[in-house]
Order: sequence, then structure tokens, then C-alpha cells
Amino acid sequence: MQTVVERELELRLVLSPERSIPVPSRLTYRSTDPYAVHISFHIGSAAPVSWSFARELLVEGVFRPCGHGDVRVWPTKSGAGSVICLALTASDGDALIEAPAAAVSTWLERTLRAVPPGTETAQLGLDEGLRELLGPAARDELWLSDPWPSDDSGDT
Repeated sequence: MQTVVERELELRLVLSPERSIPVPSRLTYRSTDPYAVHISFHIGSAAPVSWSFARELLVEGVFRPCGHGDVRVWPTKSGAGSVICLALTASDGDALIEAPAAAVSTWLERTLRAVPPGTETAQLGLDEGLRELLGPAARDELWLSDPWPSDDSGDT
């Protein structure tokens, strides 16, 4: 059974130290994709802009700076209080997003209750899939039997 943890909230796209604009967004976590979090930014285009990255990165970023490359996360204070900063880099450009720390932390706690850290692999059903893939099938019985039985007749 799939568990989905979603949260709609307003993030802020930082344009300069003095200016930012609101961006309606949706945080999504699915137990069928237990290692990732997904953020959709609704920017008025035909389709939202979506980013996916490691849930562990966001969990760590609530407490201390982390990440490198395309996604970096860190906690800080702004005029509005505690925020989580997301620096996103793509071939189209860079974006700095501020998210309210309390709302993100509450949502993350819900994801961690849905799929506790260390249990993600069990959610993927890999063991069952491998058993099915590698286990004997009915047709394997033909291959397991000897196609050329030994001749025990004693004729030499």
C-alpha cells in the first residue's frame, strides 16, 4: 500500500537580498519512492516546475548546511523567522528558495513516521522481487532434470 504525504505551502523565490516573490508549492513524499522528496513549484506556466532529491538531504539541511552540486540546503534566519534555504542549479539557471522551517520540519516528521529511516529498502519490495526473479519456476524443473539420464544397464 502506498502512503503519500503532501503539503501545500508558499515558498519564496529570492531575487535579491531585498526582494523575493511568493511561489505556491507542493511538497510530496511517496512510500513507493522512499528515498526521495519532490517539490513542485507552480509558477504560472502550463506545468509546474518539479525537483526531486534525497529526503536525507532535506532532513540534514534542517539542522546544518549540506549538499553540493545541483541541490544545496541550509537553515538560516530571515526577516520572517527561521527558514530553510534551497539552492537549486539547472542548465536553465539557478534559483534560491526560502521555505518556512517550521512547516518543512512538520512535513518531514510526517514522512519519517510514514517510512522511518533505515526501512526504506523494505518499502521497495526488492526481496520479494528478487525471490520471484531468481526462484525456480515450473519450467525450470525441466532444466533441472538430467536430459541424458545415465545408463545403469551395465552394457559396455
